[in-house]
Amino acid sequence: MSYRMASLPRPRTLAHPGPFGAVRIETLCAGSGRHYRLSLPPGRSLFDAIVEALAGVGVHSASMTLLDGDLSALSFCLARPDATGRVVATYSAPEAVGPARFIFGNATLGRSPDGAPVVHCHAVFSTPEGGVRGGHLLTERTIVGAAPVKAVATALDGIDLRITYDEETRMQLLKPRSEGRHA
Repeated sequence: MSYRMASLPRPRTLAHPGPFGAVRIETLCAGSGRHYRLSLPPGRSLFDAIVEALAGVGVHSASMTLLDGDLSALSFCLARPDATGRVVATYSAPEAVGPARFIFGNATLGRSPDGAPVVHCHAVFSTPEGGVRGGHLLTERTIVGAAPVKAVATALDGIDLRITYDEETRMQLLKPRSEGRHA
């Protein structure tokens, strides 16, 4: 099967409204890292389950892959174009789903500027009706169901993920900092 170039959709160009940042991806090097296999317990919010499991081993910043499990309640939202033009995208109104089956997701544990835990999570899930959906999970409103949610977490020693204002996107983003530095 061959395709003509004229039949392909034009690629989208995304231009953030703020001043262009010369450094798009910030990186830090960690001397070592630790990996954890988690079984997030039933009845807890996804937020509390993640924060408590990792705090129990002294971790406050980590990247996670979430695999499988039940959710007794789930709230999520989707990215939508921002009608005001202040930012490229904003979240839709939250949507609540009753029980759901967790299929796959990625989450990041970091901290707010004042040091409170923050969990940012995107996931795919199925509903009892058989539909498959996905989006940005509101982890405080998402409750682990009867089967624990399984997760693999990676923490990099000496790296602290903090929410920081980004001038180019005009959004609050999790950015890496050397632990102890709170810029």
